[in-house]
Amino acid sequence: MYWRKIFNYMLSEREKTIILIANAITVYSFRLEKNELPKNTSMVDFILKTVPESLKKQVSIELIDETFEFVSKSHNS
Repeated sequence: MYWRKIFNYMLSEREKTIILIANAITVYSFRLEKNELPKNTSMVDFILKTVPESLKKQVSIELIDETFEFVSKSHNS
């Protein structure tokens, strides 16, 4: 329950968006490995479908790229 308070009240909109993008990238990767994605689903499309409407204004290709780079580096370490 405490993590919800942190997520909802203590994080900026940008921080929330980064967390959701990172989560979507991870889920996309797992589903891609297991062939559980519809054909021709790009990572960007998947991310845009998972981010809530209230935070979509924060999403940009640059933010997705930055987050992807961070997630990739942390998973390869």
